[in-house]
Parts: sequence; structure tokens; C-alpha cells
Amino acid sequence: MRALLITDWMAGSGGAESYISWVREGLRAAGDEVSLLTSTAGTAGDGRADYRAYGTDRVAAQALLQIVNPFAVAQARRAVRAFRPQVVLVNMFEHHLSPAILAPLRGVPTVLTVTDYKCVCPIGSKLLPDGRRCTARAGAVCWRSGCVGLAHWLRDRPRYALIRSGLKGVDRVLACSDWVRRELAANDIAAEVLPLGVPAPGPDFRRTPARDPLFVYCGRFDVEKGVDLFLRAFARVRAGTPGACLRLVGRGPLRPMLDRLVGELGLDGAVTFRGWVPPAEVERELMDAWALVVPSRWAEPLGLVALEAITRGVPVIASADGGLGEAVEGGAGLLFPNGDEDALADRMLAIATGRAFPQRSLPDAVVRRARDTYDLGGHVRALRGILDDVARGPAPSPGRRAGLF
Repeated sequence: MRALLITDWMAGSGGAESYISWVREGLRAAGDEVSLLTSTAGTAGDGRADYRAYGTDRVAAQALLQIVNPFAVAQARRAVRAFRPQVVLVNMFEHHLSPAILAPLRGVPTVLTVTDYKCVCPIGSKLLPDGRRCTARAGAVCWRSGCVGLAHWLRDRPRYALIRSGLKGVDRVLACSDWVRRELAANDIAAEVLPLGVPAPGPDFRRTPARDPLFVYCGRFDVEKGVDLFLRAFARVRAGTPGACLRLVGRGPLRPMLDRLVGELGLDGAVTFRGWVPPAEVERELMDAWALVVPSRWAEPLGLVALEAITRGVPVIASADGGLGEAVEGGAGLLFPNGDEDALADRMLAIATGRAFPQRSLPDAVVRRARDTYDLGGHVRALRGILDDVARGPAPSPGRRAGLF
């Protein structure tokens, strides 16, 4: 099978980039021919992309390129002509490649994976300015509620018209969680759930929980991620358990504010900023953790790092709304209402005092179940079966394309 993978490649490589790299390696290991088309806004597949379309984080340029990126369209046409894919797997495209990239794929069997809300939300987080979760369908409410300015909203009209048009040519849509599937359904996009997969623990991974309570965060330092909420909750935990420590792994625009907050809360010496680490080294940060904390204000679509923690026996404390709730339920950790500092502090204290997970690790049965559910090899096999079905099967009849009601 010849499969063309298409995705944005962001400047700060994260879960989405790791996922597409894992899929690429898995398909190739299964004997498939695989080519990758990405934008140049990031590392372009760590320099390994076969087709590269110009992309930039410059706001002025994005005003046009996020509607129609002619460089991406040209590269997609080139890939279809030269590589002659039997099937195309599209991941992210809204940030840099633009929805216009879907037009050259007409006539080629196409599968879309959805791991965020960008195709149904102009800010991508479904989070209102006051921190509440947005339950409205995208439209004029987006600027009336203050999520975007009027100029931004007007700019997005043709952009989202192209997204709706482009989805009509997609044969199947795969959602990373049932939560995302329901969000898509609320926007008239029919999808099926295919749980994501993560690599098995490496041969050197050993659970060695620290002597004192240690909470770890891995991710971006952005508003919706709730790292400031995490610090304030941790200050309360620290007051009752003076030996508790916190490790922040990642980077982002809120780093200066977080540095100041650590000082204001009197947490100097208790909080360590590790900085960004390559995805392959994340598990090293989990070895001694008493818990991974995912304090997101928004409804996380899923969260690969949480799956990595659970499959390595690390309890997870996570916000309840979103795909995280599906991953953590069933004994893999503790949930708290999104944005609730009191509840987050309570869950952290439960682990710090041994009220929850006194062994500082997940039960073996929970870990085995998670490894079966989120096995990367199993995910690639299931995805490969879907791609093969789409490549071989007859095109849906007009008006009944999978992907739209």
C-alpha cells in the first residue's frame, strides 16, 4: 500500500508530531510505502519530510495562508502526481497547510484523523474567555462571546467554508476519543473512534518512585493547560506535606509568568523547570513520579502523555471533561472538575498522604488493560486496516460520503 501522510508540523513538536512519526514508522515496518507532506513552520518531520510546503508563525502571513496556502496546494499536487498514493491520511492541516490542501486530494481515497477542535472551533480550545467550556456551535457567537475579534471572525468565514467543503471529499473521519466524536457530531461531522496508541515502555524504564511526593507535568505552558492552577494547588499541598516537589517539563509563552508565580507562592526550591525534552525521553521524567498531573482548563481531546504514564504504572490526576476522563476512568488515576483548584489540591493531597495509590503505582491489572487498549502496534494495525479498506473499497455514493451526515 502506498500511503501519503499529510500534517502540519508545529514549531514546538509535541504529541501530534510524535503520533504521526509513530504511524509513519509503523506503516513502513508493515511493508507499506509511506511519504510525508508537512509544513516548514516546524522541523518538517525532523528534516525527514518528503514534501515540504512553506509555513510560518508570522501572524500577518497567516492571515492569508491559513485560508489558502498555495505552496501546500502545489506540494499536494506534486505528491499525488509523483508518489501516486493509494490512500491519504490527513492529520492537522488548519494551522499552516490550510483547508485548500484537501482540494488536490479529490479522487484519492482519504482518511482524516481528528485530535483537536480546530476544524470546529476558530481558537481550537472550545474555551470561553472566562474559562468556561464552550458548548455552542461555531458561528457569530465566536466574536460575540469575545473568543475572536470581528476582523478575525470575518477572515475565518472563507476558511471554515473551505473546511466544510473539503470534508465532503473525505471518506472516513477518525476521532481520538468518544468526547471528540461527540463534538464533531454536534457540528454535523460523522466520525468513528479509534483510540490512539503509545509506545511500550523502553527496556531501561523502571518505576522508582521518589522518597517524597513528586508531581510531574509534561506539556506546553499555555493558558488552557492550567499550569498556573497546578502551581496554586501545589502550594496548598506543600503546606501540609513540606517534602512534596513538583517538576514541570515543557515550554511555552507562559514561562515568565510561571517563574514569577513560583516566587510569589514561596515555592522556590520545590519546583523544578526541566524545559523541553524529546518525546522519546518523556518516560524518563515519569520514572520517579508519584503522579502525572494534567490540570487542563479545556477539555483535552485525549492527551498522549497521560496514556504514556498509565501504561507505565504512573497514576494520573486529570481534569474530567474531555478524552482524559475516558483514559483515566477505571482505576488509572483521579479526576477533578476542570478549573477547580480546591478539587485539584484535594486529589494531590490524596496521593501525597497515601489515601490514594499508597503503593505509588497503578495496580498491575489496570496497567495491563491500558497497554492492551493503547498498544501502539495494535493501533497501527487497526489504522492500516482502515486505510486498506478505504483504498480498496468503492467510493461512497454522491451525498453519502463518510465524514458528513
